[in-house]
Amino acid sequence: MSARPGPLNLITDVGGLLVGSAHDAGVATGVTVIRPTSRAVAAVVVAGGGPGTRETDALAADTLVDAVDAIVLSGGSVYGLAAADGVTALLGAQREGFALVQNAAVPVSPIVPAAILYDLANGGDKAWGEAPPYRALGMAALKDTKTTFELGRIGAGFGARAGGEAGGLGSASVITHDGVSVGAIAAVNSHGSVTMPGSKAFWAWPFEQEGEFGGVRPPADYTLDLDDWGGAKSNPGMWPAASAAGGRTNTTICCVATNVALTPPEAQRVAKMAIAGVGRAVRPAFAPFDGDVVFCLSTGQIGRSELRPFVIARIGELAAGCLARAIARGVYAARG
Repeated sequence: MSARPGPLNLITDVGGLLVGSAHDAGVATGVTVIRPTSRAVAAVVVAGGGPGTRETDALAADTLVDAVDAIVLSGGSVYGLAAADGVTALLGAQREGFALVQNAAVPVSPIVPAAILYDLANGGDKAWGEAPPYRALGMAALKDTKTTFELGRIGAGFGARAGGEAGGLGSASVITHDGVSVGAIAAVNSHGSVTMPGSKAFWAWPFEQEGEFGGVRPPADYTLDLDDWGGAKSNPGMWPAASAAGGRTNTTICCVATNVALTPPEAQRVAKMAIAGVGRAVRPAFAPFDGDVVFCLSTGQIGRSELRPFVIARIGELAAGCLARAIARGVYAARG
């Protein structure tokens, strides 16, 4: 094979990345932090109709800042955005961040974009009053960053639901014969189902590598009802009772990464291509009640100058396949 999963089959197979998670079992929520060991070029695509994000405007290609210090994925809906406060405070105390003024007496500005998913109605104890737990969870997740990490009910995926089953945190990677590495991580809290109606096969099954999410295949004579969403949180046949089934409690939040040096516009194009991976793994995706978001990171460890548009196309397609696999792996691990 010219491309295969990396040794860990995690986003941290992309050199220069660490991942950490923290959760609160009583609250049934958590946070995941993706931490570049050196500031990394970043971009973002927001495709869902109900997103919750922080610092995404700063990632536009024409803005002052062209690199980030961390990416935060969090449960907690709008409260979860405070997880980035904890990460920012901890990084700032270590003087890691963007220094607009070169003066030791002036704090640096860590750039920490974030996205959140909705897990407020999952049965956990959300009676936190004026003290939601997310700032502390963000700090704990940053302190936990390392190259190996667990999948499933962990971090930002701890309280997630993927359609009608448990969601979770998933990750996957691919390394090509010529040294390009691409990885993905996703906290899967989708409205849509990750499995095919009437089958245990994942929508992402064509992209599966080495049985990484069970190896189940649809029957050879499988025929899809085009208006059947299977195990989604709501289904056209359930309407108008969709809201009672939790049809609005959603969002899949993701990050892809590569070791190839990218400019901000190139990272933006990779993110736009990579988000196709959500559509390959979840049905439906990008709905008005989803907040689907994909970040892209470039750690810049290798360069590729030949036929540049084709290099970007290659990375974007590898990232989309990785992201589809990561989503399926997260749900598969949560079942265990």
